[in-house]
Amino acid sequence: MPNAKQNPQPILVTGGTGKTGRRVAARLGDLAHPVRLGSRTGTPPFSWEDPATWEPALEGVGGLYLSYQPDLAVPGAAETVGRFARTAADLGVQRVVLLSGRGEEGALAAERAVADAGAEWTVVRSAFFAQNFSESFLLPQVLAGDLALPVGGVREPFVDAGDIADVAVAALTRPGHAGAVYELTGPRALSFGEAAAEISGATGRTVGFTGITHEDFAGALAEEGVPAEVGTMLGGLFAVVLDGRNSHTADGVQRALGRPPKDFAAYAREVAGTGLWTP
Repeated sequence: MPNAKQNPQPILVTGGTGKTGRRVAARLGDLAHPVRLGSRTGTPPFSWEDPATWEPALEGVGGLYLSYQPDLAVPGAAETVGRFARTAADLGVQRVVLLSGRGEEGALAAERAVADAGAEWTVVRSAFFAQNFSESFLLPQVLAGDLALPVGGVREPFVDAGDIADVAVAALTRPGHAGAVYELTGPRALSFGEAAAEISGATGRTVGFTGITHEDFAGALAEEGVPAEVGTMLGGLFAVVLDGRNSHTADGVQRALGRPPKDFAAYAREVAGTGLWTP
């Protein structure tokens, strides 16, 4: 894709206020590439639930970062994503980068739908986000000093959202990424107990880990005010993708960027330095 000076077409970033989307948008801005945020508060507004907003958001767009909410594992997600990707291709969008997940049948179906849509495509298939501990549903548990999760001793190679954004921006703005599937992980797999220990070491306060049942996990989310449907979805995802199938590391960051991925310890030190994890 030509650079912004050669081609003023904006890149649409769906989920533009989310963990990866806002980082993608910021990096594109740093490159002086025009960005259109795909959100209910964007101009024009965009909503996955309202297909009437899709064409106005895609009009005149040259590239698309496709991050589906709430998750590709939700029933019907692949069909919605496929329809949106076909609409994008029909309107002249040249390149689509899909944020996908590891080991999810729904995510694989969405990948196939995007590949069949007609535009150039790249898949960034990501491990469990490190930022879930600091920008999402695990933050209250970190602040409370105990990660209570239905994961046992399973290990996960947590990936930094900044690495995901770097790969996505490279795929959107540079040649050589069309048709690539990048499986993105951190450089090592940790149990959630080990992740808690890393956070403890970075903050100087004790954050423990307690294994609980899926039912107790859903109940705890409800007590924190998480909507029931979101709690059910998260419980289902934990049961599927955190059963050990995704414990291996992958080389997607190295392949896409020519550098190693960020380690969880470095992520923990950075977040701790902001004071976010200090109650």
